[in-house]
Amino acid sequence: MENNTVFILLAGGKSQRMSVAKGLLKFKQTFWILEQLDRMSKSNISTVCIGLGYQFEHYFKAIPWLYKAQTTPVKFQNLTVHVMVNNTPSNGAFSTLQTVLKKIKIPHNILVNPIDVPILNTSELNNLIATDNWIIIPSYNNKNGHPIKLNSAFCKHLLTLDASDKEARLDLQIKKVNPSKKTIVQVNDCLVLKNLNTPEVWKDFIKTEINSH
Repeated sequence: MENNTVFILLAGGKSQRMSVAKGLLKFKQTFWILEQLDRMSKSNISTVCIGLGYQFEHYFKAIPWLYKAQTTPVKFQNLTVHVMVNNTPSNGAFSTLQTVLKKIKIPHNILVNPIDVPILNTSELNNLIATDNWIIIPSYNNKNGHPIKLNSAFCKHLLTLDASDKEARLDLQIKKVNPSKKTIVQVNDCLVLKNLNTPEVWKDFIKTEINSH
C-alpha cells in the first residue's frame, strides 16, 4: 500500500566518535544504512530520500549505487531511493534536512529519522505513518523519540528558516507548534529512543540484536 509520505534518512553527520561513518558500520552481513533501508522497506512507504553530508565520498565508495541515486532513482528492495548531498554539513542536521526538503515535490508528508536511531517494528511504524496531524511523534515510556512524521505545510515552514540561525533546529520548531497540531503515539518499541552514537553503545546494540534472533 503506497501513500504520500516520504521517508528521509539523515546521514550527514561527522560521526567523530565512531571509526567510520555511522551508516557504514557493519551490521551482520551488511552496512547499517542498508539495514535501515531494509527495515523501512517492510512498511507502507515506497519512497526514500537519504541526506548525506560529511563523508559522503565514503558512502559512494562503499555503496556505489548511492552515487547514482543522486541523479537517477534507484530501486532497493521495494523502495525507490534518492540521495541528496548537503554541501554545508557544518550547519548541522537541520541543514541536511533542508537540503532534502528542497528536492522533494510538495505536497508530501515526510517521516524523518537520524541514521543512528534504529527503525522500530513494522506494525507500530505503519501505525505512525497512518496517523494524521501536523506533527506525529512516537513515545516510549512517555519519552519522545524517532522517527517523526511532519506534514507538508510544516515542511514548507522549515524551508523558510536560515540554517545558520540558532532557532533552525527541528526540536525547537516542533516546540513552537500548537499542541493541538501535535499527536504523540505511544509505542512498545524502545528502539525509538535508542541513540547509537558511541562505539560502546553500538557494541551493546549489536549484542542485543544477535541475542534476540
